[in-house]
Amino acid sequence: MAAPASEAAAMAAAKMATLNCISLSDPDIQKSVSFLKQACLDSGFFYVVDHGISQEFMEMVFAQSKRFFDLPSHEKMKLLRNKKHRGYSPSLDQLSDPENQVLGDYKEGYYIGVEVSEDDPQAVKPFYGPNQWPSSDLLPGWRQVMEEYHKEALRVAKDVVKLIALALGLDAGFFDKPEMLGEPIATLRLLHYEGDIISNPATGIYGCGAHSDYGLITLLATDDVVGLQICKDKIARPQTWEYVAPLKGGFIVNLGDLLERWSNGVFRSTLHRVVIDGREERYSVNFITPI
Repeated sequence: MAAPASEAAAMAAAKMATLNCISLSDPDIQKSVSFLKQACLDSGFFYVVDHGISQEFMEMVFAQSKRFFDLPSHEKMKLLRNKKHRGYSPSLDQLSDPENQVLGDYKEGYYIGVEVSEDDPQAVKPFYGPNQWPSSDLLPGWRQVMEEYHKEALRVAKDVVKLIALALGLDAGFFDKPEMLGEPIATLRLLHYEGDIISNPATGIYGCGAHSDYGLITLLATDDVVGLQICKDKIARPQTWEYVAPLKGGFIVNLGDLLERWSNGVFRSTLHRVVIDGREERYSVNFITPI
């Protein structure tokens, strides 16, 4: 499944995108807002550092994610994603770019939302309900780590969104309303890209096809395997793709379709995809809020 030489050369020639880096601990709020606004107008992607989640805990989250994906297929399939979009999504289950992909995304995932018990009145709503969890006998401590990470990622997302509100000339707490982040539908997605697949845009083979995210923002933590590409101008033809370098200890943040709509197109969601070169497996942890 090797890519043709021309396609392989094109992927290899793609340059690294230059992204702004925002520190959440910088006392100069106006500087942070200025950097963030520039990033939102330029590419819709930026880095966030000094967010308060320790590197040790992040490594634990990735280790626990790998433990799940290393399980036998029959164990993972017991937790197949349900109508509330909670649970396991096998490889090729999703088709991110129907116009250009042949089969689907060569990635498997696991979806975790805000925990809502079945007897809670909110459980009747779409996307609300209890999560599916691996057995504690099979993966002891797994649920506790993921629930803690969900809570911490939501905290970071709210800090980032405060800066976005200020960048739009709004009050810092504008997005804290119940219909937005006050009662968020926030989804944690653990992702694993297969190590024996080589992306081939000419034949529609991707780790994840080109798409823009549907939520307000996405926080992405990834390992050190390069694969994420962005297209800053999704209208341009031909499209120009740039790699986004992983940043240890930081998040890659991108804007979603909801923010584009809520900002009346001032800030735009950005097209992105994942290409894989067949040399290494790739793991990432996405946190989308709200959906």
